[in-house]
Amino acid sequence: MNKVTLMGRLTKDPELRYGSTNNTAIVKFTIAVDRKYSKDNEERQADFISCTAFGKTAEFVNSYFTKGRQMALSGRINTGSYEKEGQKFYTTDVIAEDIYFTGSKKDNESSGFRSSSEEMSNDSGFTPIHDSQDELPF
Repeated sequence: MNKVTLMGRLTKDPELRYGSTNNTAIVKFTIAVDRKYSKDNEERQADFISCTAFGKTAEFVNSYFTKGRQMALSGRINTGSYEKEGQKFYTTDVIAEDIYFTGSKKDNESSGFRSSSEEMSNDSGFTPIHDSQDELPF
């Protein structure tokens, strides 16, 4: 079984492009994933994982995630190789299949992320109903 789950922060803004043959959305991004903290090593360490998403998932990442934004994803590991100037290079990427919002509301606001309720009130003319102790007007 090839399944991977990661949680980390984007190291830079995702870059969306479209495939030349079938016009599929493709986004490549890197997330910094913290390693397990140990008392022996005072300095925190991270791994930088290259990820790729396709189609609607790619468009979702491009629309809602920016540098520094925390995300969780699940997907699969994809390995490959290519040759350049007679030398063989090996690649390892995570193909992101499911992406989730993580982090606190404060993190979201500081990264410039607009919540879905803000989008509704600003873009569609609808105003969200906020939780309150009052009864609904209908």
